[in-house]
Amino acid sequence: MAKDIKALRKRIKSFDSTLHLTGAMGLVASSKMRRATDAMLQGRKYLTSVSQVLDDLSACPECRKSVFFRETEGVTRLIVIAGDRGLCGGYNANVFRLVREMGDPEIIPIGKRAFDRFKEGSDSDESGDEAFDSSEYYSYEMAADLAQKCIDDFRDGKVSRIGIVYNRYNSIMSQEPLVKWILPLDRPEEGKLPDGIFEPEPDYLLDDVVPLYFTGVLYALVKESFACEVAARRMAMDSATKNATDMIENLQLEYNRVRQGKITQEITEIVAGAGK
Repeated sequence: MAKDIKALRKRIKSFDSTLHLTGAMGLVASSKMRRATDAMLQGRKYLTSVSQVLDDLSACPECRKSVFFRETEGVTRLIVIAGDRGLCGGYNANVFRLVREMGDPEIIPIGKRAFDRFKEGSDSDESGDEAFDSSEYYSYEMAADLAQKCIDDFRDGKVSRIGIVYNRYNSIMSQEPLVKWILPLDRPEEGKLPDGIFEPEPDYLLDDVVPLYFTGVLYALVKESFACEVAARRMAMDSATKNATDMIENLQLEYNRVRQGKITQEITEIVAGAGK
């Protein structure tokens, strides 16, 4: 029985330590939530505006023969956005499951977890350590560099299709893994004409807008994915904290019963010994 009491004490201490950890991580996630959602909403606004410009340009007859509408068979490239850390429920696993369902595409990872999963062929930094692009600290300049590289590869025929795998933020309790296809561009409906006049000519303007569009989409989706990661971690830590609290309460009750039984047994032994 003494062994049982010692084991229960050890388990209670272990769960109490877990409770402090999950509580702290939940508070950190809550503190990041406002900043992450603000960045996500700003990205969505920019994306709406630049998408409207691209739709108007795509409807121009001069743009319909652009290389950006070219559809060919070949390599599919996916930019996969995942988190830098775990302990966020199914956030990372859902992204990887979606990628797995898409066959054998060429992968460019963003986020430590995505890098660890698809790190073959990745670059190394000057110290020899393998470098990765953080999803939390991803910058517009990093998005612009990657967008230009992908556009150049598409122009040269090295890839035939480019998409971004990310998590869409529906609510703090719901995030949905999706693929956003960037290139080739969707062909507009026949007969649809844009309003207004473009300067310079639409086909020249399209060449300038596509890199801005690609960069804006990539940057916005990284920010949206990070907001999903923070929300998923907050919910996961809240659930873990509740479960740890419940487990401690149950173990405390069991510990009290065992301890009470031990005391009762000792009293019984003392009384029995005194009666002899």
